[in-house]
Amino acid sequence: MATQVTTNSRLQLYFITGADLEGKDIVKTKSFNNVKTDATPEALLVVSNALSSVQQYPLMEIKRNDTSLISPE
Repeated sequence: MATQVTTNSRLQLYFITGADLEGKDIVKTKSFNNVKTDATPEALLVVSNALSSVQQYPLMEIKRNDTSLISPE
């Protein structure tokens, strides 16, 4: 049986910075590395809202990207 260990997490905030000529949203990303791998979704939401409150553009989406090591048991 294989095991999985999360080794790294990244928080990404997506902001709508405007619209193109076709009316589609222009999206910019801000990434934050070295997020604690055991951080809860609630904690990440609180941090994301605090960070977005000091940004110029409205927050569109929040993503968490985890990197895991998979190895045989």
